Amino acid sequence: MKKLLLVLSLFLSLYCKAQTAGSKIYDLVVGTRTHGASDGIYVYRFDPETGKIIYLNHIDGIADPTYLCISNNKKFVYAVSDKATGSGGVYAYKFDAATGKLDSINNQPAYGGPLYVSVDKAQKNLFAANYLGGVLSVYPINADGSLGAASQVIQDIGSSINRLRQEGPHVHTAFLSPDEKYLLYTDLGTDKLNIYKYNPAGSLVLTPGPVPFVSGNPGYGPRHIDMSANGKFIYMLQELTGTVTVYRFNRSRPVELQIKSMVVDNFRGNIQAADIHLSPDGRFLYTSNRGSANEIIQFSVNKATGLLTFVKRYSSMGRSPRNFVIDPTGNYLFVSNQYSNNVAVYKINKRTGRLTLTPSVINIDAPMCIRFVPVG
Repeated sequence: MKKLLLVLSLFLSLYCKAQTAGSKIYDLVVGTRTHGASDGIYVYRFDPETGKIIYLNHIDGIADPTYLCISNNKKFVYAVSDKATGSGGVYAYKFDAATGKLDSINNQPAYGGPLYVSVDKAQKNLFAANYLGGVLSVYPINADGSLGAASQVIQDIGSSINRLRQEGPHVHTAFLSPDEKYLLYTDLGTDKLNIYKYNPAGSLVLTPGPVPFVSGNPGYGPRHIDMSANGKFIYMLQELTGTVTVYRFNRSRPVELQIKSMVVDNFRGNIQAADIHLSPDGRFLYTSNRGSANEIIQFSVNKATGLLTFVKRYSSMGRSPRNFVIDPTGNYLFVSNQYSNNVAVYKINKRTGRLTLTPSVINIDAPMCIRFVPVG
């Protein structure tokens, strides 16, 4: 009997270790531009213990899947096709995390060229930000993950002072607050942050908030945002000036607290701020800058006040770090370098937030967006 218990104990121990190890394996879903060698959405498997990355498969039949999101239950992948010019679409895929296989479900037409997509946690609605056309569109999600026809289309109007980039509205992101009471979307063309109340059961799921928008500094060009986990602070990346605007989100009313520059003093190069993410513990904020800099910039965050302090800047190890992503454990940061056809991988020191380049790399043509999906 003792031998049986010992064998059983050993089996359970090994099983638990295997499960623990398995939970640390991730699939990486990568969207690309399809003008060159890439032809769709690619799936890789990443083992954080070894740093090994292997190709699993990919799916074609979509032009320029430049931004992706994953459903909360990890069973579906949604993508936007911006087609670079002209009207694009939104696409739904069934995803098997065990094999990394994607299967097409359906697609719906977009209202311009969409560059951002997000879904709510209950998987009731999908939101697409259409840069071309300046439209935010809402699509209901069916139980099988498929997309219904757009239920709501919000057309922005206006312009700002940069005649080349701000001749009209350019909606760039659609971001749900952590409590999902509000949807915030930026408009690069009008220098506005728009705030809508979100009610998934309403006849209109989006209605203007108590303060429907705030106007930023003319010519700054708001692009992407992130929010603190408690929903108290908004961090808005300004594409045209390479700055981060910090807001206190006080009773759904944004109050500007700080504007922090990403670039060195007297920088004379081309600024194209691209992406922004808080670390999972909220202690650090990272941004990317394309153009002449090709950098990842690290800030520390005062969690009580929301204010930022510059820490360090790092080479993105390529050209045009369009998107980057931090893994759910906060241990790794992956950077997609669009014009050098590679994804660089950094180890994050969770105590200091500092980045160390690893030998791991994904060589892929025109990577645009990366998403993590845990396996097991």
